[in-house]
Amino acid sequence: MFRTVLIANRGEIAIRIGRACRELGLATVAIYGEEERDAPHARYADAAFVIEAGEATRPYLNGPGLLAIARRAGAEAIHPGYGFLAENAEFARAVLDAGLIWIGPAPDAIAAMGDKIAARKLAGEAGVPLVPGTNAAVATPEEAAALGAGWGFPLALKAAGGGGGRGFRVARTAAEVPDAFAAAAGEGQRFFNNPTLYAEKYIEAPKHVEIQILADRHGGVIHLGERECSTQRRHQKLIEEAPSPAVDADLRARMGAAATALARAVSYEGAGTLEFLLDADKNFYFMEMNTRIQVEHTVTEEVTGIDLVKAQLRIAAGEPLPWRQEEIALRGHAIECRINAEDPARGFAPTPGTITEYKEPGGAGIRIDGAAERGFVISPSYDSMIAKLIARGSDRGEAIARMRRALGEYLIGGVASTIPFHQAVLAHPVFVEGRAATDWIERDGVGRDLPPAELPPAAEDTPAPQAREYTLEVNGKRFAVRLFADADPAASPPNGARPATSRQRATPKGGGKAAGGGDGALISPIQGTVLRVAVEEGAAVKAGALICVVEAMKMENEIAAPRDGTVRDLAVATGETIKIGAKIATIA
Repeated sequence: MFRTVLIANRGEIAIRIGRACRELGLATVAIYGEEERDAPHARYADAAFVIEAGEATRPYLNGPGLLAIARRAGAEAIHPGYGFLAENAEFARAVLDAGLIWIGPAPDAIAAMGDKIAARKLAGEAGVPLVPGTNAAVATPEEAAALGAGWGFPLALKAAGGGGGRGFRVARTAAEVPDAFAAAAGEGQRFFNNPTLYAEKYIEAPKHVEIQILADRHGGVIHLGERECSTQRRHQKLIEEAPSPAVDADLRARMGAAATALARAVSYEGAGTLEFLLDADKNFYFMEMNTRIQVEHTVTEEVTGIDLVKAQLRIAAGEPLPWRQEEIALRGHAIECRINAEDPARGFAPTPGTITEYKEPGGAGIRIDGAAERGFVISPSYDSMIAKLIARGSDRGEAIARMRRALGEYLIGGVASTIPFHQAVLAHPVFVEGRAATDWIERDGVGRDLPPAELPPAAEDTPAPQAREYTLEVNGKRFAVRLFADADPAASPPNGARPATSRQRATPKGGGKAAGGGDGALISPIQGTVLRVAVEEGAAVKAGALICVVEAMKMENEIAAPRDGTVRDLAVATGETIKIGAKIATIA
């Protein structure tokens, strides 16, 4: 076993990996961007180094910088977590070429599964059921529209390098194809540096069920059962559970056999997840393989008793799997809610800002994987996750009851959160009865009647408290320390933010509000970068028409016209930064 691991990630997954390393007696090295100098994940590690963005768009994408820190810190292995460089085959090769251990699958397996078109071909050759679709790139909207006409709409357009719900759009008619094509290709380019698209027939109202696998370098491959991830918004997961209420032992065995067959076909090594769609007749179809640890790995750990991150570390060290397939059993039920800094009442608009109040729930069967605390800043530069809340019970009913209790205990101030939405979902008969499908949130309008969160004014509108700066030396290491003159944390939280005006504790009641003023002003509900302006000055629009697309916290948000009218005073342009409360246009 290697002795020191560099964790090439941030936030809750960096702490999760650090905890597994600590239990195995391994030293950890963290990295942090300049704005996260005092972040919990940096403090948790045995050593932490600042990393600049370099030629990358974000510091955590700076591959050469990461390798330089690994050499400086004496790290022998690199764990990428998920996101960022976790599924980057070129970075994995660079790690190996530098003489370091890559805690993940071989670069060739990453590349094979990372190209979704190639992955479809390999899955078909391995006998895995596929959704009707193309095994080659779709070059033009016209070609895509012709496929839709042949298969029948709706049509799914997907980025070849995509994943996590990004680079995925659905066209329900031929008229919707051009916009869906442009949006999917644009997102593929921005997130994966690859605008190539392929097409599939879109399966209506499926369940999203995935199989967790582990494979070692000695030919051992097992699956750990399934997770269901059908509660989504914009094709991105919000709630996951294991096992799936729709899967019986026979279906689990067949899906597991398909998953392990594909893993063997690409000589897979490490932890991985194969994602499937499950239709109303219990037919399953391969979607993609994620060659990394998943956000929702926690629920599989809770029902199998297997620490997946420790398994990754041991596999990377060359150890064989200590389990046989027949020894894997699922006990009880686990549910994970992603607690994000988003306002469900405003279409899940991200709400970056400072957490001014924070109290986690506890008690039997409750687990928190997080990296948040009072004073922590939710940056618009990264995703919106605050923490993952996991509840385990002896059966699904007990897991639901514990999750509802824990959500009621969870206090977060200063930013909006998805807690009220999760409370609404956990009380909804569709979820309680196990009938959730990937479109049910939008179809049933879950969360539409939640009132917008009451938030404090933006931090830049509030004078920051006065500080005096000191340099503190501990055990030969120097730290910059800021002491604030006002010792009352309620009066002056870190970064100058004001205390929250409300606590999101009980399930709210009432209706939401549109982002439009009485004078026709269209106001931005989020802070981010304008990716696209869909209208011109003087254009006539209908209520609901797309005005612009704003990227915030790794999410694309469509801003629509609140009413019929003419676009006046258009105040945004592609590439510009826009703040919460800024005027986009007037619809008069």
